[in-house]
Amino acid sequence: MEEALIFDSTRKIIHVDMDAFFAAVEQLDHPEWRGKALAVGGGGDRGVVSAASYEARKYGVRSAMSGVLAKRLCPHLIFAPSRFERYKEISGIVRSVFIEYTSLVEPLSLDEAFLDVSEYPSASLIAQEIREKIHSKTGLTASAGISINKFLAKIASDWNKPNGQKTIPPEEVLPFLEELDVKKFHGIGAKTKLKMYGLGIYTGKDLKSKTETFLEQHFGKSGGHYFKFVRGIHNSPVKPHRAPKSVGAERTFTTNLSSELFLEDKLKSIAELLEKRTKKNKVAGKTITLKIKYSDFVQQTRSKTGGLYLSSKELIFEEAKKLLYQEKLLNSVRLIGISLSNLNTSQKKPTKPKIVIKEAQLSLPF
Repeated sequence: MEEALIFDSTRKIIHVDMDAFFAAVEQLDHPEWRGKALAVGGGGDRGVVSAASYEARKYGVRSAMSGVLAKRLCPHLIFAPSRFERYKEISGIVRSVFIEYTSLVEPLSLDEAFLDVSEYPSASLIAQEIREKIHSKTGLTASAGISINKFLAKIASDWNKPNGQKTIPPEEVLPFLEELDVKKFHGIGAKTKLKMYGLGIYTGKDLKSKTETFLEQHFGKSGGHYFKFVRGIHNSPVKPHRAPKSVGAERTFTTNLSSELFLEDKLKSIAELLEKRTKKNKVAGKTITLKIKYSDFVQQTRSKTGGLYLSSKELIFEEAKKLLYQEKLLNSVRLIGISLSNLNTSQKKPTKPKIVIKEAQLSLPF
């Protein structure tokens, strides 16, 4: 049965990822910052880095890092305030380039997207042309990964960053995956990586040697995905109109809060903001999650799924308050957030596509 699992080599998928996008925009608009270590966000004693330039990354500065730690790692680091309207403006230009080539564009965020270019003889040449056009229109660089599915294209886009691209053609898929360290597989985080290492699974070849039953026993439903991924199988299509899976809002406080009563007041304002976002996206959710980040950066989530869809600020606040009082706080709080998931956007799932068994018959370069 396992021998029948042969990947579909007929699709050509590009993953385009802008290079250090937020930081690159700031350096574009502020020539005096070019070539210097720069962080977007993170200013002040309680700031968190949103993005870091490649010059800053050399010192270990990364997104989601506290500004205090970033400054400790890189004393000459420049902090720039976030300007999301400007980032959205540039993102719109980038997406307009994508649409010139295909209507099958699936944005993942402001700075990355999947494109299905199966109709073209060479996806690699199209990716090169798209990157050049992005640079000519914005002055920014992008990297790209090209392969037979989204999973492989996303791995490939990281390969030659910044300002590069990598193609994994059909005939190289299996050898490439066998040599790949499992930590490079998207969906395998730090904890799963260590668990795999503990089981003697270090490379794709090691992963491929395990049965689907073995992987599901150790990794649950994800084990089945790993079993297919390492064989180059990922049938998810490029979805031009992605429905949001969740919607949320959060706030970082200027001073740590240790009282639930003070946090209640913050929850009200977050619930109001979340209501605006549910209206904008025309969604409601059955599952509400309260996110709490403590002063020592330990993060905790508390969730509840009910029978009704939530979207109004009153109901969101009441349910979030119940979660807040569900158990005692572990420490003083620096951030709190509310999100809704299990949204009313789900439609009847399409039948699972059958695995196509086809040989690559490409007369031109992939």
